[in-house]
Amino acid sequence: MIHMYDVLVIGAGQAGLAAGYYLQQSGLTFLIVDAASSIGESWRKRYDSLRLFTPRMYDGLPGMPLSGDKNSLPSKDEIADYFESYAKKMDLPIKLNCKISRLTKQDEVYYAETNDGTIEARNIIVATGPFQTKNVPHFAKALSEHVIQLHSSEYKNMSQLLPGTTVVVGGGNSGAQIAVELTSDDKQTVYISIARNITFRPLHIMRRSIFWYFEKLGILRASADRMVGKWLRNQPEYVYGYELKELMTQGKVNLRPRAINAIDDRILYEDGSETRIDNIIWATGFKRNDGWIDIDTAFDSQGVILHERGVSPVAGLYFIGLPWQTSRGSALLGWVKYDAQRIVSHIKGKSHYTKIDARDD
Repeated sequence: MIHMYDVLVIGAGQAGLAAGYYLQQSGLTFLIVDAASSIGESWRKRYDSLRLFTPRMYDGLPGMPLSGDKNSLPSKDEIADYFESYAKKMDLPIKLNCKISRLTKQDEVYYAETNDGTIEARNIIVATGPFQTKNVPHFAKALSEHVIQLHSSEYKNMSQLLPGTTVVVGGGNSGAQIAVELTSDDKQTVYISIARNITFRPLHIMRRSIFWYFEKLGILRASADRMVGKWLRNQPEYVYGYELKELMTQGKVNLRPRAINAIDDRILYEDGSETRIDNIIWATGFKRNDGWIDIDTAFDSQGVILHERGVSPVAGLYFIGLPWQTSRGSALLGWVKYDAQRIVSHIKGKSHYTKIDARDD
């Protein structure tokens, strides 16, 4: 059976739900689809101890604050529960277990081929987020089969690991949180391998979340193409909190440089040193997978998405939740709503409104 909608939203994570909120008010017909079997599934699958580094006051989607102490940090399961409650309260039309294998366009209509038939739409919002395909270095294949290898998206807790030596590769917030957790097990010797020096930032300043100051200063919404935004984009990723820094000072987490190769049960670093390991956790991030979008003009010659603030040069194709889509906050839970509102406004009035201004909130 073929269905036609004004808008098809692909992805029911934070970006897709925020888009759904504004679409619900727009008068447009729409459907949100997701390959997962439940709302918030990707959050539930992440490591057990995960907590956001943004407090609850900044973790809500439009129209429904996240309940609880506004200054506390929610767990990943609380976020998953919140997403489920949000979808229900907003009465969003969501189709789960719906995986899109191919998206094409003919004339003014998009065709989304799924495992449950074809869906037609006049406009597409891709809200699949940046966390799609595990980014693991090619030399991981050279490690012995006796070494436990997990990507950060596969790591749940320490019960998955062998006693001995664990190297966490990657110095972002996930890598930092996992390395800190591992030090609580006296059967583990913990290393963290980083490509460049970690920049630490406090979670609180004078009893206020650092994100309170970011919000007041407009840092997270600074336009990506203006001076402040360009400066921020060139800064290294911050690690929030000083737990890892303190553990490194105490010698409980051993700092190593960039990992460049592997042989049997050893990780080799760019300074020529090496570590014999029992476990390795690749906190090396993700890559996008847009191969299902079968529209050549949506990409540049390197296969990178073409867009202007989330608006594709292909008429009717839009993106929400891309890192630095308009600002640092574009891929963050509490700030994705601003891009979602702009994109839905653009779709609703695109016959006479063709330029999205980052200052119009």
